[in-house]
Amino acid sequence: MAEVSTVVQQPPEFIEAAAKPYITQLQKDVGGLRTADLSKIYGPQYVAGLGALTQQAIGQAGGLGAYAPYLQAAGAATGPTAYQAYMSPYQQDVISSTLKEFDIQSQKGLGAIAQSALQAGAFGGGREGVARAEYMSASDRNRAALQAQLLQQGFGQAQDLAARQYQQQIELAQRAPALVGQQISALTTLGGLQQGQAQALASARQQLAQQQYMQPLQATQALGSGITSLIAGYPGSQQVQTQPSPTPLQTALGAGATLAGVYRAFN
Repeated sequence: MAEVSTVVQQPPEFIEAAAKPYITQLQKDVGGLRTADLSKIYGPQYVAGLGALTQQAIGQAGGLGAYAPYLQAAGAATGPTAYQAYMSPYQQDVISSTLKEFDIQSQKGLGAIAQSALQAGAFGGGREGVARAEYMSASDRNRAALQAQLLQQGFGQAQDLAARQYQQQIELAQRAPALVGQQISALTTLGGLQQGQAQALASARQQLAQQQYMQPLQATQALGSGITSLIAGYPGSQQVQTQPSPTPLQTALGAGATLAGVYRAFN
């Protein structure tokens, strides 16, 4: 009976001795990665939270509505009766004093008329009466005009004060949120720098955790690379294994099985 020879390539014994624990360690490391808790390296603890400056900026957001009281004050300075709140409390006293002085001066004018009538020999007559009536009529008109002028002057001043108050409140309503907005912007910028620094530190901690997580497998892979280079440098030895060739009966049985398969395929 003829024999069949098979050539088997085997690595050197020292390489085989190193490869077996490497495969065992590799399986262990891969299994550890599969069962590891990934939340320890990808959790929210590596996301920087809002810093104190950013939180302060958020707290200042309510100040953007600081314009409301100024708009209310501006609204109170408008309307047909708004001027009344700005009338001088001494206006009536001023008017009364002015008219009193006017009346005193007016009475002096009556004395001059009487003196003229006396010199003309018409004292107490009709001519004096007409002169006195005309004078008093003109005096009353002047008095009324003076009073109206004083009232109009006070009204105009009150309107000017109301308009000035309105303009001032509108400007304050515009400036208040603008100032708050500038403060929020400054705090947000500083808070962003603060949060960026905190995020950089958190990212550094995450990278360290990831490196520690992968370090066992990377060390094992480095060992495997070394073993692979050793296998390339030491091709190992060849072993020849000899086994008897198949008997005629085994060959016939194999052929019969093949023919039976062909027959079943056609039918």
